[in-house]
Amino acid sequence: MERTGQHLSDLLQAAAKGDEAAWEQIVDRFGGLLWAITRAHRLDHADAADVVQVTWLRLLQHCGGIRDPERLGAWLATTTRRECLRVIRGAERVHPVAEPPEPEPLPQLDSAPEVAAIASERDALLHRAIGELSPRCQRLLGTLMSVDSPSYADVSHALDLPMGSIGPTRGRCLDCLRRHAVRLGLADAASAAA
Repeated sequence: MERTGQHLSDLLQAAAKGDEAAWEQIVDRFGGLLWAITRAHRLDHADAADVVQVTWLRLLQHCGGIRDPERLGAWLATTTRRECLRVIRGAERVHPVAEPPEPEPLPQLDSAPEVAAIASERDALLHRAIGELSPRCQRLLGTLMSVDSPSYADVSHALDLPMGSIGPTRGRCLDCLRRHAVRLGLADAASAAA
């Protein structure tokens, strides 16, 4: 049964009654947001997978008692964020900020070695500039730039930021990234981003 235009309240009611198609649509709709929140909290893949699984379990346990089904995304974001914090607190260890992972090589349009070397150097410098941002900026930009493009409401709940501050904070983080890029010699990339 196709449920494309169905409201969240209808989907949640159907899911509470065991409708697998409704569950699949809820997971498809919000799964990316949950993973984006775990990435914003810098959990490793195993911990992130556990958090996402526990969040879906919490929804299964409480799906009949959600007061405002149309705010399911916010409920899931808050639950995921709390689970992330629980995992972080449970680890009771300091996670030093490591060098960002090397970027995956982009497909080359031109196979000339010079072009590949320049692109590789540019990507490494850009990764370094991102790594010099504050953790708050890294989390915000990482969440906003995730493949799923979450709404400001979802980002607000995921990162515990007032919705009205997301745009201005994003602008300040991008300005800081531009300054780091220019300082590292990425003037062309910084002017293109502006």
